[in-house]
Amino acid sequence: MPWDFILILFVLGVLVPWRGAMRIKRLLAQPALTTSERLSLYASTIAFQWLIVAIVAWSAFSRHLTPEELGLTVSAPWRTVLIAVILTALLCVNQWANLRRIARLPENQRGFMLRFTEKIMPHSSPEVLVFTALACTAGVSEEFLYRGFVFAAFIRVFENATFLALFAAVVISSALFATGHLYQGWRGILTTFVVGILFSSLRIWSGNLAPPVAAHIAVDLVAGVCGPRLLRAGSELQ
Repeated sequence: MPWDFILILFVLGVLVPWRGAMRIKRLLAQPALTTSERLSLYASTIAFQWLIVAIVAWSAFSRHLTPEELGLTVSAPWRTVLIAVILTALLCVNQWANLRRIARLPENQRGFMLRFTEKIMPHSSPEVLVFTALACTAGVSEEFLYRGFVFAAFIRVFENATFLALFAAVVISSALFATGHLYQGWRGILTTFVVGILFSSLRIWSGNLAPPVAAHIAVDLVAGVCGPRLLRAGSELQ
């Protein structure tokens, strides 16, 4: 594997999770966040993610990874659309159901989700607008990084063993994706790993990144836009 690919994997597997965990820990320790602080968080995260995408894309193309290998081409549009719609609908319903379940719990049992939602998720229309841009950025950038670049890199490494190549690509890309959510704790890491396996499987099935990108964006929007409302409504009923 080229040295720059190894460096990118180190950044994605160590530096990005560490940076994210430290930042979220610092923000959650504050009594409250203002609108300007949340907007600044969203904007800086958007800029950081696009910067990483630009660097990784330059490295990938300079090493002659093709758009097809990175999942950037669509060979069967109708199948891709069908997979994307079904996957997105199912994951959004599941996310909504999980948020409603958490909302019905007593506040002292909601743990991280309650604190994260109160501090980080949007509270006003301007925040929702910028958060929507963040959700779209996260969906595109994270799928390109993990299901695109990391997936393609390990397919290349094990190109002479098809099953091993797919197994390594799915497991390692999902593991790195999960560690990127280190700030959510072990339960969040495990959940994200399972989601990564699902997204990787659908990337194989569809042959491109469109279905996981669409689902990723939609799930983040449900969590960010609907989560605060559901948790507040649950608190008012208790």
